[in-house]
Amino acid sequence: MSATEAINHGELEKDIGTVPQNGGAPMQPQMSAEEHQVARAAARFGYGPLAHVNDAEASLPAFGGEFQPGLYKPVEGRKFGNPAPLGLCAFALTTFVLSAINMGTKDIAEPNIVIALAFGYGGLVQLLAGMWEMAVGNTFGATALSSYGGFWLSFAIVLTPGGFEIEKTLLADSPAKFYNSMGLFLMGWFIFTTIMLVCTLKSTVAFFLLFFFLDLTFLLLGICYLQQVDGAPNSKVQKAGGLFGLLAAFAAWYNALAGIADTSNSFFIIPVAHFPWSATGKSRRGKTD
Repeated sequence: MSATEAINHGELEKDIGTVPQNGGAPMQPQMSAEEHQVARAAARFGYGPLAHVNDAEASLPAFGGEFQPGLYKPVEGRKFGNPAPLGLCAFALTTFVLSAINMGTKDIAEPNIVIALAFGYGGLVQLLAGMWEMAVGNTFGATALSSYGGFWLSFAIVLTPGGFEIEKTLLADSPAKFYNSMGLFLMGWFIFTTIMLVCTLKSTVAFFLLFFFLDLTFLLLGICYLQQVDGAPNSKVQKAGGLFGLLAAFAAWYNALAGIADTSNSFFIIPVAHFPWSATGKSRRGKTD
């Protein structure tokens, strides 16, 4: 124990009444065990802001509901809630609508209705969720949610009439130039999603499937724009991309529900399956052997 800690410890003992006063018998502490623990932690760090920092060595297993692909330390006493379900829901709803359009639902051919969602929910809200993930120390969640929030914002900018007039300018020059540009745009996101996918290989099955379905979505949609048929995007490949987009949306909602539902608000807890080679999977397998 350092000199500073010894002084603080002595002050703490006086505060909680465990040191005899004026040579008398030790006083009985008036604090609960939990209050003792909090007070000792405060004394250890000189009653400063570091008294509220969690220094536990324990780590929690990967969990899609927390948007964490690997072991991570819990954040105790934080003032922030879990931002991952918000970002996942924003991503899921926007992806669901666009994917339904890509599948030709109700003969809707133009994705203009997605622009509002892409700006407000899938873009802005998901970007904010990504920033809040950074605040709670989740680098993976911050990178993924902020990036896909940026994807929806940039996608909306491309399709927004007026303003930058990106779509109008490219179509006026040549429809093929616009389709090829969109194909390259989507292929870039396919590469990024593949990087994210690699980081989920030791997480949960639902978390992995979210990025697996999304990866196939970007790949198929990129191909549909690059491999045109009669001067238009390949409709069959586009529908296939829409199907995997729907699967990605439902996987995102599943992970979001896993992060929201608990015993205080739900009659059931979402099952979370860990890969057998993950840290949690190995631990559970060791207990059964």
